[in-house]
Amino acid sequence: MKLIDLIENLSVVKIIGDINLEIENVQIDSNAVSKNSLFICINGGDYDGHGFVKQTEKYGAVAVVTEKIIDCGITQIVVEDTRLAMSKIASAFYGNVCEKMKLIGVVGTNGKTTTAHLIGKILNSAGIKCGVIGTIGTFYGEYFVEHDLTTPDPLNLHKILYDMFQKGYKTAVMEVSAHALYYKKVGGLNFEVGVFTNFSRDHLDFFKDMENYKKAKRSFFDENQCKYMVVNVDDVLGREIANENPKAVTYGVENPADVFAIDINESSYGLNFVVNLFDCVYNVNSSLVGKFNVYNALGASTTSALVGVSPENVARGLQGIKGPSGRMELVYDGDFKVYVDYAHTPGGLKNLLSSIKKSCNGRLICVFGCGGNRDVGKRYEMGQISGEYSDFTVITSDNPRYEEPMDIISQVEKGVLSTNKNYVIVQERSSAIRYAIEYAQAEDVIVVAGKGCENYQEVLGIKRPYNDKDTIKEIIGSIRG
Repeated sequence: MKLIDLIENLSVVKIIGDINLEIENVQIDSNAVSKNSLFICINGGDYDGHGFVKQTEKYGAVAVVTEKIIDCGITQIVVEDTRLAMSKIASAFYGNVCEKMKLIGVVGTNGKTTTAHLIGKILNSAGIKCGVIGTIGTFYGEYFVEHDLTTPDPLNLHKILYDMFQKGYKTAVMEVSAHALYYKKVGGLNFEVGVFTNFSRDHLDFFKDMENYKKAKRSFFDENQCKYMVVNVDDVLGREIANENPKAVTYGVENPADVFAIDINESSYGLNFVVNLFDCVYNVNSSLVGKFNVYNALGASTTSALVGVSPENVARGLQGIKGPSGRMELVYDGDFKVYVDYAHTPGGLKNLLSSIKKSCNGRLICVFGCGGNRDVGKRYEMGQISGEYSDFTVITSDNPRYEEPMDIISQVEKGVLSTNKNYVIVQERSSAIRYAIEYAQAEDVIVVAGKGCENYQEVLGIKRPYNDKDTIKEIIGSIRG
């Protein structure tokens, strides 16, 4: 593809050199550069791509996108923001297929994965081929793409969208993280629908305070980026977004909304509730557990209706839907129950435990820890929440990364100690799960929170194979024979 075509939609400050060059690939990793590459200089904090231009020139790069003039012998495209430029270049390199697709973006602290999953299920059941991009990977038909980030980097994201489009998928729903918004990963994309789930504490290790985190979330809800906005008005930030955007379509349970649920009945096996979807009323019987999943279902229902699914088909699509892997997933159902969930924020853990508590006939046992090198302040808060809602807490390790596991655990412990004080510390995670299982009695419910379907535990930069579900099944199998 010609360089002149790749940079057509950029706000260019200066061009140095020939732009009628043939570009065979686009890279931000200097080590991946090959013949006829376009290299984009990204400042990643730990490294700055501007310092690797000479290296890429030796490897075969013929042009570079930069934020400043570099002393080199290849064509330079100088722009104000290389991250935004990367998003637009990635779109152009893959034929701008995103402009031919209906894109749905889901933003929020909690519920993104389940809401996106439900939207994909409803649309596909209604005959609309829809791919799903998110935390647990990308799914479209029999195809699965694994990636480390909730929202893939633009070069990978547009490659995925291109492949979806080639396989007949004209609609895609994606989780859009706060980091993705901050780094302009979805810059230049136009969304048919932007969905807001909720807002609570998370990622303060990166954003430093709640105001910066909020600003990142809000930035997505721009009428120039989203045709429709589907907003949870039972959330404070959701109400702010809705009040600022007359085009917002609202959903909720506690406050007046365009789409709402009534007669909610919860049990340990699922939910039953009535939905009013733009004055079309239907009953939902779902295996999804917890009131928070009512909100996920409402957001998914509203979005599906806005992209053309009839209320009848929305209702039909919701029936019998199971949640995504590792999200409030029932792993063992015997004399006691064991669930696995991804809850790793104060808001997520509170929603999870408060919902299960309502239908728990025995004791509620929570096994969880907090990740290392992340928001330190939430550890005490999450310990408090577990102590308040659980009858017994097993504090353990999550992904300690480069921190000492017992330092993290001690911070969680202080939160638990401020409440019921019914807890034990078992540092090694599989041993902690075994402790909880052996401690459980008839009708107890165990919740193993924090990792969901993650298949690793990260320690000192190494991701060691590990999975909560596999561990639970192995332990119960060894105990029960």
